[in-house]
Amino acid sequence: MSTLKKCIAEFIGTFVLVLFGCGTAVVVGAKMSGELSTAGYLTTALAFGLVIVAMAYSIGNVSGCHINPAVSIAMLIVKKLSVKDFAAYVIAQVLGAIAGSAVLFALVGKENGLGENGLYNGSIGLSFLVEVILTCVFVLAVLGATAKKENGPAAGLVIGGALTLVHILGIYFTGTSVNPARSLAPAIFVGGDALSCVWVFILAPLCGGILAAIIAKATKLHE
Repeated sequence: MSTLKKCIAEFIGTFVLVLFGCGTAVVVGAKMSGELSTAGYLTTALAFGLVIVAMAYSIGNVSGCHINPAVSIAMLIVKKLSVKDFAAYVIAQVLGAIAGSAVLFALVGKENGLGENGLYNGSIGLSFLVEVILTCVFVLAVLGATAKKENGPAAGLVIGGALTLVHILGIYFTGTSVNPARSLAPAIFVGGDALSCVWVFILAPLCGGILAAIIAKATKLHE
């Protein structure tokens, strides 16, 4: 499969993730700081998880359906992705996320946010810690689900379920990033505090992805 086709798939997948995931967060009123209802938490978490399931079974055979730089950097470390493809994937993912946020912005404006992330209690340290843990758990699930070819038929469900899981916990604290592209795009359009702290939601997920890859290599989870 050519790199161009893979990048188109990653662009489409990340576009859908941001539009439907962040879009659901906006329309159900998903806010941080404990203001969100239980139904809102679950609806938003399910939206992100279901997007992964849908994309895994539609573009998975083309690009592997990373749609997340944290997943791609883990795949690079475990040698399932070349440096060239890693760079191309990340560019495609960021552009897809920006396109998704642009459409969402055109639909609802930014008055109620665009599903951007925010610091937990204003703490960079706690927010960083939360995102590293959430991302590590999610990426470990991705690495485990894709470790063997026979896992293929169920991999999308497992990965989607894992993303739902980390969102159920993480929305309260940071809005849940676990994906630098998903965080950068809405922050660009919203600006302000979201943009000033977006580096946390870029760096922490990447660290979480790297940590997951190190654990996977050390435990021979993904060879």
